[in-house]
Amino acid sequence: MAAAARARVAHLLRQLQRAACKCPAHSHTYSQAPGFSSSEKTTDYAFEMAVSNIRYGAGVTKEVGMDLQNMGAKNVCLMTDKNLSRLPPVQVVMDSLVKNGISFHVYEDVRVEPTDTSFKDAIEFARKGSFDAYVAVGGGSTIDTCKAANLYASSPHSEFLDYVNAPIGKGKPVSEPLKPLIAVPTTSGTGSETTGVAIFDYECLKVKTGIASRAIKPTLGLVDPLHTLHMPSQVVANSGFDVLCHALESYTALPYHMRSPCPSNPITRPAYQGSNPISDIWAVHALRIVAKYLKRAVRNPDDLEARSNMHLASSFAGIGFGNAGVHLCHGMSYPISGLVKTYKAKDYNVDHPLVPHGLSVVLTSPAVFTFTAQMFPERHLETAEILGADIRTAKIQDAGPVLADALRKFLFDLNVDDGLAAIGYSKADIPALVKGTLPQERVTKLAPRPQSEEDLSALFEASMKLY
Repeated sequence: MAAAARARVAHLLRQLQRAACKCPAHSHTYSQAPGFSSSEKTTDYAFEMAVSNIRYGAGVTKEVGMDLQNMGAKNVCLMTDKNLSRLPPVQVVMDSLVKNGISFHVYEDVRVEPTDTSFKDAIEFARKGSFDAYVAVGGGSTIDTCKAANLYASSPHSEFLDYVNAPIGKGKPVSEPLKPLIAVPTTSGTGSETTGVAIFDYECLKVKTGIASRAIKPTLGLVDPLHTLHMPSQVVANSGFDVLCHALESYTALPYHMRSPCPSNPITRPAYQGSNPISDIWAVHALRIVAKYLKRAVRNPDDLEARSNMHLASSFAGIGFGNAGVHLCHGMSYPISGLVKTYKAKDYNVDHPLVPHGLSVVLTSPAVFTFTAQMFPERHLETAEILGADIRTAKIQDAGPVLADALRKFLFDLNVDDGLAAIGYSKADIPALVKGTLPQERVTKLAPRPQSEEDLSALFEASMKLY
């Protein structure tokens, strides 16, 4: 009888494992933990969710002083940029700090699209200040700079490249305890208030890279939609394109159980793990909000409903991609930003040539998703439908072109520059753009379809003109 019971239990366990491998809510299969150790596997078998605490609401920024008081903070670093330092979001934060008796020092030299040099300047400020908490008020540039400052001030004996992503840096895991960091996003794009990622331009290679570790994610994100009313329309658009691509790329990324290598220790499991059932939920929801509200948010600065929803979508997509990762649009965007010649985006008050991050990402999206759609085409069709495409008669093999056309129409409606040629690039620049993409293995290897240098060249060429 005991033997029969054991056999019955074993049979039920096998049935459960087979059932668990087929997630009915998603269009490609997710495997669950197998019956053998991770050391025997070449690909991963688990995923991990990590996200900052998020508090959302109009006017929630005024609570920041109370939060710091509750944390026992005595000496706070407030980071922002020179443009924002004179605007209401920073003033609200400072008023709250003063009201609650919090001693603070302001660092306002954050660079829009930060570099290793600007990171190091902020790190030096943080090290000298011996701060016990940080507040970052601004877009992704400010929040990412503050993450780096907190990390290296908390790890004073580390060299700069120790934590920078391989192959550019050493990619060491972060084991030092960091100070509390409260992020107050003022743009609706990066989702940096939710993630353990900090991106910068590595100047000597003219390429973007970053630091990726769950340990550097903010302690708390105060997502206050009132701050979105200060954004010029092009900043809203380009920030929104970042949300769009975060959602699309994380949803179509290589599934977590196909990513290799399988970590020998949980601390080495990357922040970007591949698509997974939890990230999928956030990515799709964020994409629906973008489809419904981004155009309204760009066209009408007083549309608080649209701008509030885009602010929330940024955090939603951040939760998704912060754990699943992004792939080719982002990998290719880094040299597009890093090799900029003379282009200066409208509505950005900067003293240097600048391709805003969201723009650099979205310009390759039609070509990228045409390329990746042969893997998991159902997901590409699903996202195309969310963006407004009629897929009732679409064939599986048409998934790429259908999504690409939906993206082109979306971008055309928002007067986006007509491809890489419109921002100063030509076919002669393609080898340098490919060279700048190759080190981005942290993200490019999450693309569902492997790519050669020739493939990357073709994708850049196809992105020279959009319409």
